[in-house]
Amino acid sequence: MNPFDLKPEKSLEDMMLDWKDLSPRPYKKLETDPYTKARIILMNGIEVEAVMFGHNFNRNCENNDLRRDLALMRRIEAGQQKHVNWLSPSDETPLETTIGYEQLAVDLTAWLAMHEPDMYAKQCMDFALLEDFDHLYRYADLLKMDEDLPAHKLVQDTIEITPGRPTVAHHRHPFDSVRAPRNAKTADIRTTLGALILTAGEQQTMNFYMNLGNTQPEGVARDLYLEIGMVEEEHVTHYGALLDPSATWLQNLLLREYMECYLYYSFAETEVDPYVKKIWEHHFEQEVAHLHKAADLLYKHENEEWQSLIPNGEFPELLDFHPTKDYVREVLAEQATLTAKDEEFVELDDLPSDFRFFDWNSKVNGRIQDVPSHRVIRELQKKDGEDYRLEDAESPLRELRSRKKDNTDLGRVQGAGHDLGREGVQKEEREAVLA
Repeated sequence: MNPFDLKPEKSLEDMMLDWKDLSPRPYKKLETDPYTKARIILMNGIEVEAVMFGHNFNRNCENNDLRRDLALMRRIEAGQQKHVNWLSPSDETPLETTIGYEQLAVDLTAWLAMHEPDMYAKQCMDFALLEDFDHLYRYADLLKMDEDLPAHKLVQDTIEITPGRPTVAHHRHPFDSVRAPRNAKTADIRTTLGALILTAGEQQTMNFYMNLGNTQPEGVARDLYLEIGMVEEEHVTHYGALLDPSATWLQNLLLREYMECYLYYSFAETEVDPYVKKIWEHHFEQEVAHLHKAADLLYKHENEEWQSLIPNGEFPELLDFHPTKDYVREVLAEQATLTAKDEEFVELDDLPSDFRFFDWNSKVNGRIQDVPSHRVIRELQKKDGEDYRLEDAESPLRELRSRKKDNTDLGRVQGAGHDLGREGVQKEEREAVLA
């Protein structure tokens, strides 16, 4: 599929929906396919990014004719955001929605990593994957404790819920959240799309937690949103740094519209809910018109053809959500003890003992027993005798197998993990699998 070969069927002015059509029928929270929810959450974040990018472009543009073109496109994007976000039902609690956010983060990141040709970008995805995986575990235990709802009723066994790299280890010095940017004109289009998609997705998660977290009851729930919300800020920096800082505003506009076309077409092809599928199809038609307009503006104002950024226009393999359990287990077994140093990822034990990570992490966490992500597990273990998990098999890491004691050292304290050594643990795991 090449969206540049398609001709918009309507003018932009004729694409705005009226109030009745803009307000959709909400899904049923316990019956809807988890990946339908994931698509909705992602496209809400993508459209929020589209609107905010458009506003920032408007504030940095001196040409009022161009600003009027942007205003028209942005108004339609804002309508799309409402159309998608209003699919969420009013009886879905913020915590139930949060489970969907974190499942999206895990399965989206894993899928993109499995299809990423740039090894550095893939490394960035794998690194953050283990952190969102742990966030899912912490929120699922909060859901079990506060609402007595096992998360498997929401995720329907499409994903495992078990510890990842412990959240207490995610709090790194801000200097170590910055990554090496890619070049939009020389990078594979899959790399550019992956960075754009994950930046928007993590940004929406950050926004959701910062705006909904303070509505939670005082105590560990409210504090958990606060802590993980700060990690999401790290992740937005992490993925946003992969984007090309030399790209012009109009080049960025073209890339974002192409990304939206790619996602809506992917989801129209893979959606299992007929009602939601029609929404993806309608939005794809709108985005094709936006893409052509962005290409026209790029040529008009910068004398540049769209092919300079997207050589042939053909979509790469369509994004198709499915369980990624095996891949996540593989990454967890190999990378749980990694941390960041400048733009790279290193084993915690290979850092000098006076590296800035240790001081920063200690200052932010204070007493470990007070850290919200640890407290939520400890409190549920005290209440139920063990934590809540949804596992196909025990964790690939023995340090994370205990159901009665939360590990707060792995990935944070040097020499704390892998009592047999990395090679020994993996050898033992392989032998167990073969047996």
